[in-house]
This record gives sequence, structure tokens and C-alpha cells, in this order.
Amino acid sequence: MTALPTHGRLRVLDELRFDNRFTRLLPGDPETRNFRRQVHQACYSRVLPTPVVAPKLVAFSREVCELLELDITATGESAMAEVFGGNRVLPDMDPFAMCYGGHQFGNWAGQLGDGRAINLGEVVNSDGQRWMLQLKGAGPTPYSRTADGLAVLRSSVREFLCSEAMFHLGVPTTRALSLVLTGEEVLRDMFYDGNPRHESGAVVCRVAPSFIRFGNFEIFASRGDFDNLRKLAEHTIATDFAHLAPDGDAAYAPEVFSQWFDEVCLLTAEMIVHWMRVGFVHGVMNTDNMSILGLTIDYGPYGWLEDYDPDWTPNTTDASGRRYRYGNQPQVALWNLLQLANAIHPLVGDSKPLEKSLQNYSDRFERSWQQMMAQKLGLDQHNETTDNDLVIDLFDFFATVETDMTLFFRRLSEISTDATIVDIPHPLVESFYAADRVVGPVHSKLIDWLNAYSERVRQTQVPDHVRRSRMNSINPIYVLRNYLAQLAIDQADQGDSSMINELLDVLRNPYDEVVGRERFAAKRPEWARHRAGCSMLSCSS
Repeated sequence: MTALPTHGRLRVLDELRFDNRFTRLLPGDPETRNFRRQVHQACYSRVLPTPVVAPKLVAFSREVCELLELDITATGESAMAEVFGGNRVLPDMDPFAMCYGGHQFGNWAGQLGDGRAINLGEVVNSDGQRWMLQLKGAGPTPYSRTADGLAVLRSSVREFLCSEAMFHLGVPTTRALSLVLTGEEVLRDMFYDGNPRHESGAVVCRVAPSFIRFGNFEIFASRGDFDNLRKLAEHTIATDFAHLAPDGDAAYAPEVFSQWFDEVCLLTAEMIVHWMRVGFVHGVMNTDNMSILGLTIDYGPYGWLEDYDPDWTPNTTDASGRRYRYGNQPQVALWNLLQLANAIHPLVGDSKPLEKSLQNYSDRFERSWQQMMAQKLGLDQHNETTDNDLVIDLFDFFATVETDMTLFFRRLSEISTDATIVDIPHPLVESFYAADRVVGPVHSKLIDWLNAYSERVRQTQVPDHVRRSRMNSINPIYVLRNYLAQLAIDQADQGDSSMINELLDVLRNPYDEVVGRERFAAKRPEWARHRAGCSMLSCSS
């Protein structure tokens, strides 16, 4: 790990400024004992992390340290491990677990809550930015149900790396500050096959302006607790959508809540477009995993498209229904927004503005999707007359031959569009899993598409070198491929965390191709096609 440079704004841990607005202003659970229970008329329950035997800092994000103005050099790695492993609570922290419900796989699940996440408190930096610190895997809470509230190394590595990878890709996301080994073992049945085994325990410190989800509002609505529904909505608007809040002590009119919902719809649409742009599949888009800020939240059984397949889901629990498959994510987000609309309807009192916002989601997604695809293809803007068919035909081709979407778009920037194309340009060959099968009608289909694409590029009168630069700024060369994450986990399981930090460094600059890092851009090897952790994952950790 590389130490951060110190400068005037940085602080050691004990000097961080905690505001704790959430617990200070919202109703809490009066029960202070930590046992599983239904919690009513409260936004949260106070609970302390469970101390561990031997916390050890494995990795940290220097960029998140800078957000918090945290000087890790002066603080020391052992102090970081103690606090972000759950052994020490700073005096100004006010740890709690949130109460929320949710729809899981389309069905109302009732109370869920932070079952293995404990919020430490809200840090406010010199710029007035508010950052909630949250430990994942730090022990049971009142919302843990039958679980132990712990996390294992494999899931924690994936969460830590993906949070930061998504940020550097430009995808709206929660962040990750640190990854800490606990020195303890956790029993998990990874495949749900009755063969549990002990794995290394770990804790990730997640960071976001807020971890409030759609489900935070659903739980109050489901219980008819409209007083606390209003309090939470007003708090959310005042804190995270302050431009919508009424002046002074003026009451929140129904229009404020409908305007707020409209913004949530638009933020969600932009997030989903980014997911589709980079080939990310969340895997468990339950309403309790949907951020009110339009951030990617809860990195569980997620995955990245290796070969393009709109029906692929990384979640073993979703293997039969494939509700959360890649191609269905825009529709699921709309369905989830509808559940949020139902929850806040009592605050608005009229369905029409909520329905309009749902339509705004669809319209925004469609416009943003079209513009995003134009950018991926290096075009100035989307032209419906030509580009609808161009995009449809490209994805139809992807469906006929196993193609690595990430590499295809990246290498497409390298082809020359000056003349008629008669054979597959060499750069594109790399993107096919079986290039020898791109023959006959499949070959002809690709050549026809490439020539149609070249003609469309020539219409823009944009030189190839300019197009290439544009495309390479939106089409990454490095993403957190499933098998790369698994290789880092395998090494970490053997006590070697070097690949975690190496991957973190590579993923900091996902659009800049670097000589010597070719292996991080390579498509999935055959051995990883069906291997656990490289293809599909469960929620067991």
C-alpha cells in the first residue's frame, strides 16, 4: 500500500468532524439491547460493532481518504484497522443500523434493515460534504434475522474493488474506504448445497452521502406510519435535495415531494444507463438495494458481461427466473420506482405527478441510452434515421457469436473507416471468443455492419483519430472482470493481498491503456467459464 502525502487539510481519525444528522434529527428505536426483533416507529436502532480478534488493514482507497480528509500516514494502519474493523468507536461516532423493508424478487418481504451493516456516523469535511461511514460485516444487528451479521473475505474483496472501480468508470456509486481482515473465521454455505466451510472474515468500510434506500420509505408506508414516512422524506430532501426544501420553517407542500420523486427517477435512469454502458449487472435489484440518490449500492452477486448476453444474471438465486438479468435492468428500475411512488403517495395525495415522473424516467432513459450508444460508437449525436438500425444490428450480431462487449467497443475505435471493409479488421479479432466461427453468414453480417458503420462515421466528417479519442474516453479497456476479482481473492486467501492493490491501481485509470497491463484487459479464459466466483455467485456471504 502507498501512503498518502500529508497537507494542511488532512486529519487523524480522532480529529474527524462527525455531525450525525440522521440519528440527531430522526426517531430512533428506544430499545438499546441488540437482539433480533421487529422495530416499529423508528428509522434506526443504535448498535455497536462486534470486536474482532486481530484486525488487519489489507487495502484502502487513497481517493476516499482524501474525501474524508483523513491522513492515514499520521493515523497509522493499526489504528485504521481497529476503527474500521469494529474494535474501536471514536467518541463522536453514533453507530446505528437502519430500519427498512423491501420488495425482493418482486414480492414484499416486510422488514429487512441493515442486517450486517452498521453506520458509524456522518463525517463533514472542510467543503461541507457529508459522508456516512458504514461497516459491512461488523456483526449482528436487530435486523439480522437468522444471520450472523458477518462477511467473508471473498465478498468483501469484491465489494471493495467494485465500489472504487465503478467510481473511476464514472458510474454513480457508493465508495469503499478500507478492507480489513478480522483474524476470525466465518461459516458459509457458498453453494447452498449443505456443505458449509469456514472462510476468512473481513469488514469493508463503505462511504456515501447517504445509504437511504427505497425500502426505508416502503416500510413506513406498509405499516401505515405516515408520520414517520413524512419525517424521513423531509429529512432526505433537506439533507440531500436541499434545493427543493422550502425556506425557513415553511411546510413541505405535496409539490415538493412530487418534485423530489421526479429527481429520484431521473437520477436512477442515469445510473442504469451507466450500468448498461460498461456491462455491469447488479444481480439483486431488490427495492432495498436501490439508493434514493441514484447510486449503485450493495455489491453482492454482481457481475460484468464477459460475452454479450442480455439474459445473463450473475445471481444463482435468480437463475431460473432471471428477473435481474442484464437486459432487464431498465425495466426493473422502473418497477422499483413504482413501488417507491406507491410508498410516498400519501405525501403527494395525487397519482398524476407520480405517474408523470415514471414516464419521465422512461423518456430520460431512452434519450440517455441513445446518446450513450452514439458516444460509444464515436458519433456526435444519435440520429434516429440511421442509428436505431445500426445499434439493433450490432447487438443482433453479438447474439450470433460470442463477443466480449468491452473489447469490441474498445477495438472498434482502432479500425479505419476511410475505405470499404472486406475482411474483419485485425483489432476486432481479439474480441471474439471463437474467431474461427466468424465465417459464412456471420462473417458477412459483421462486414455489412462495419461498412454501414464506416459510412455513418464518414457522414460526421470526424477524422478517425478524433473518433478514436472520443470512443476511448467512454469505452473502458479495464473493468473488474469476474475472473480477475476471483484471482485476487484466491491469492488473498493464501495471505497475499498484492493483487487486490494491483487491481485497485489498474482500475483507477480504466480508460488509459498501459503497456505491460495486457493481462488485465484480456477476455475471460476458458477455465473461468463456469467456475464459481467467475460466472455466477450466491448471496451466501
